[in-house]
Amino acid sequence: MKIAVVTSFPPSKVTLNEYGYHLVKNFVNKNDITELLLLTDKTKALKQLDFDNSHKVKVNECWSFNSYLSFFTILKTILKERPDAVLFNLQFLKFGSKKIPAAMGLMLPMLLRLIGISTIVLLHNIMEEVDLTKAGFSKGGLQKKIYSFIGTNLTKCLLKSDRVAVTIQKYVETLNEKYKAANVTLIPHGSFEMVKSPNFDLQQGPKKIMAFGKFGTYKKVEIMIEAAQQLRERINEEIEVVIAGTDSPNTPGYLDSVQKKYSHVKGITFTGYVEENDVERIFTESTVVVFPYTATTGSSGVLHQAGSYGKAVVMPDLGDLALLVEDEGYKGEFFNPTSSSSLSLAIENILVNDSYRKELAVANYKAAKALSMERITEMYLEEFRNIEEVKFGKSLISNI
Repeated sequence: MKIAVVTSFPPSKVTLNEYGYHLVKNFVNKNDITELLLLTDKTKALKQLDFDNSHKVKVNECWSFNSYLSFFTILKTILKERPDAVLFNLQFLKFGSKKIPAAMGLMLPMLLRLIGISTIVLLHNIMEEVDLTKAGFSKGGLQKKIYSFIGTNLTKCLLKSDRVAVTIQKYVETLNEKYKAANVTLIPHGSFEMVKSPNFDLQQGPKKIMAFGKFGTYKKVEIMIEAAQQLRERINEEIEVVIAGTDSPNTPGYLDSVQKKYSHVKGITFTGYVEENDVERIFTESTVVVFPYTATTGSSGVLHQAGSYGKAVVMPDLGDLALLVEDEGYKGEFFNPTSSSSLSLAIENILVNDSYRKELAVANYKAAKALSMERITEMYLEEFRNIEEVKFGKSLISNI
């Protein structure tokens, strides 16, 4: 089978590039895959193909974020290469923050199905479950209604693909109920790298409280810094705050402003962008992984990564994080997302009780191990096989 994967890919900074990397890394280990066509965004540096069987990957940098030409260049490439199937690794702003390039890119799966190419859309979030105001997409009122209208119609287009895979069961139910869809399937997010035997013991040195991601919209680190300050006053522990990642594309300059605001506070590390080969170290050195979120926009890749490395987590009890705890078996200490004192107490409950920290870490590792990316990619291949069987069956009937 020759499959194409449309995704951003390291060293790209476009959203979901890490997920694209791990999808491809696991796909090429499948015997069914003879060639993988990587249709990715353009970057100055070479793509990061530092994994086994990378010789199966054919890279075609055929689109750019916010380019009005991406729709045409991706379509042209697929028609030229004629893969057996195409997988789109998507969220609603995958192809751009500008409305027209973003919308045009999301229409590609529908068009490909119409011309007979098997297509699966992996949709990481759905408009119905995103707080558009908190996530930084709209300011409310009329703008929110416009975005919701556009989102509903783009969702209808995406549902014209052969399959739409979502990562949370509630998403399946919402799409089936609202759109009367019959081609939505649950394929969990999956865990990137599984450490065969993680060390659940405390690392030497200060206890590191780490947040990982793109910050500034619904991910605000001020609450985490203030919680750490309160915590230092109550417990006799050396505590370091690690903010690993960059600004959200919607809030450029956010982390610089935070760094200036809290320049008087000691023990804060801003790592900047974390390269893929440095992710393991960042997580391994952490004592607790914190989610300073005021909203959620899909299944959390950071939670799955924390589980992969056997880490205790502190989460707001809201949205998709709460669903993942219920559906996939993750465990954590919860806090009120509007209260730094609530976050401080939640972190304290873990730091002062090491057996509890280990209990959470082990539970999260088990949850992550149950849904490895190796298993997830096999689920996608099974969906492609099912699509081909249906098409083959219809072809036979039409010939009789």
